[in-house]
Amino acid sequence: MSKPVSALEGASYQGFAKVEEVGLRGMITIRGDLKSAGMKKAAAAATGLDVPGQREVKLDGDTALAWMSSDELLAMVPYAEVDDRIAAIDKALKGKHYLAVNVSDARAIFRLSGGNAREVIAKLSPVDMSSDAFGLGQIRRTRMAQVPAAFWVDETGAIMVVCFRSVAQYVFDLLKGAAENGNQVGYLN
Repeated sequence: MSKPVSALEGASYQGFAKVEEVGLRGMITIRGDLKSAGMKKAAAAATGLDVPGQREVKLDGDTALAWMSSDELLAMVPYAEVDDRIAAIDKALKGKHYLAVNVSDARAIFRLSGGNAREVIAKLSPVDMSSDAFGLGQIRRTRMAQVPAAFWVDETGAIMVVCFRSVAQYVFDLLKGAAENGNQVGYLN
């Protein structure tokens, strides 16, 4: 069996914000009735977190649970624990209509850090990135230039970006270009 590797094997760039590929991260798409008691039990069993509200993300260290749509969550857990977490979801939702699938190797995650990280995203997505409009506990699922992406602010103030693995190099290049020194537009200053 081959050894799993992340999409860009830890690529990073330091401009006026730092762009880093996070590496392997366990990700589980969970679809079903988000308001049901079973889904709340499954979310707790898989992540220890409550089901987030619309456009929210719950965070606890290496574990997160994000609202992706009215019937979809994205659970993020340590890569090696995905199978056990899916088993916990299956047990909690036995007999119910749902879907829980490992999407870890189909996604890539980037971390933007530094005082200008919000400006990087503001240049690429139609989202108000001011701290008054977008803060901890919120997630946006939108377009980043020409591809779908989702992003949120973590507990450290860094911005996490998730995209499809097939466009990871494109997204890294977008983030890198938007973070190049001398390329600030002063949006958030």
